[in-house]
Amino acid sequence: MLAALAAYGLWGLLPLFFRLLHHVDPVEIVTQRILWSLLLILAIIAARKGLPAFLGAMGDRRLVVPLAGSAMMIGVNWLTYVWAVNGGHIVAASLGYFLNPLVNVTLGVLVLKEKLRLSQMLAIGVAAIGVAILAASALTTLWISLALAFSFAFYALLRKLTPVAPMTGLGVETALLTPLAIAYLLWEMGHGGVGFGQDMPTTALLIISGAVTTVPLVLFAVAAQRLPMATLGLMQYLAPTLQFLCGVLLFGEKLSTGQMASFGLIWLGLIFFASDGIANARRNRLATA
Repeated sequence: MLAALAAYGLWGLLPLFFRLLHHVDPVEIVTQRILWSLLLILAIIAARKGLPAFLGAMGDRRLVVPLAGSAMMIGVNWLTYVWAVNGGHIVAASLGYFLNPLVNVTLGVLVLKEKLRLSQMLAIGVAAIGVAILAASALTTLWISLALAFSFAFYALLRKLTPVAPMTGLGVETALLTPLAIAYLLWEMGHGGVGFGQDMPTTALLIISGAVTTVPLVLFAVAAQRLPMATLGLMQYLAPTLQFLCGVLLFGEKLSTGQMASFGLIWLGLIFFASDGIANARRNRLATA
């Protein structure tokens, strides 16, 4: 429980960290995040004696191809999120992560042919109305919410379909993104310079971005092994809730009437979704007792 609270709490407070790097190009923030994450992930894998599995996965085409797809999805997600936070669109970003569980369920039905229960269909329908209202009232930022929701949902789908351990998969994804990150940094050095090395605080924050990326993922992996999925599913809403509060209370983002109506409907859909998850988990527990 503590690991889950720490993971979702850290994810929810990410806007505070990335705002400290508002003067750095968002693409550079993501590329630095990739490079420093790779070093930390490889250190963790080595400490757990997982390097043979990592190297084996890097040489297995059946794993590398889908992990290249998931790497692309998480790269898009990271870049969109950092740009949104430093562009003053934290509320729109939080909406994306509120929508994500509902997009996951929809992809499960369309791709994995999973069956929806009535409460899940109701949850998706209510949230869809909320998105439609948002599209009409905040069209300029709707793409942020949808890009975050769908990129992370497709990331989760690809990882679900790829038979690889979580940390090994994350290491392969980060390694696949590394050449692109290095190429961009080399290009940026020849076109105005990079933020890394400008001053000590900026350099330190860019290095720390690796830990900011990796530590919550490790904590989440610990929690996922020990907590019931229903509990973990409910706790995931802590992150976008904290992001939303950061945007409104700390950074003064304004909510239009349409956005408030949209959030209300999406939260209502999440209540239906969470209630169904709790009830289903209770039925399963009774059935196996």
